Amino acid sequence: MKPKDRNLKTGKDEDTNMKQKPTAEVTIRRAQPGDGRLILSLVKELASYERLSHEVVATEDFLENTLFGPAAVAEAVIACYEGSPVGFAVYFHNLSTFLGRPGIYLEDLYVRPDFRGKGIGRSLLSHLAQLTRERDCGRLEWAVLNWNESAIQFYRNLGAVPLKEWTVFRLTGQELEDLAAGE
Repeated sequence: MKPKDRNLKTGKDEDTNMKQKPTAEVTIRRAQPGDGRLILSLVKELASYERLSHEVVATEDFLENTLFGPAAVAEAVIACYEGSPVGFAVYFHNLSTFLGRPGIYLEDLYVRPDFRGKGIGRSLLSHLAQLTRERDCGRLEWAVLNWNESAIQFYRNLGAVPLKEWTVFRLTGQELEDLAAGE
């Protein structure tokens, strides 16, 4: 019997070995317990590429608990090229009250530089689009840094459109603490 993972939306078990195989070289697999170290390594590479290494405080234990623990709040997939891990995506469900349906929010997408241009990023996004459809979600969304022109063009080529009428806001650190305290 194949191992199973819990779908965070439905609470049902899914085939852990669910793979998409767009070419003989590229496979996409669900991340599994024990992948925390690999995912953290890829997160750090992504942060370095995005010039945000100073912001990474996540640990292997945090990722293991967040992705695979009893109260998991996100999911991940690993992209492999000829059997070696070369990229990942971390995602979670959100909700559109306008559409009246859940969605999937892509938190991180990363492919190691030496493996870009081989269809791996497209395979990761195609996999997530399939999950979005299978889970009856209304949309797949993500953010991209304004300076990352190559990623923006890649996303546009897939048919994704930027939401120019929206601005992302964030509360962290002391500002979050102050608001939580009612200040």
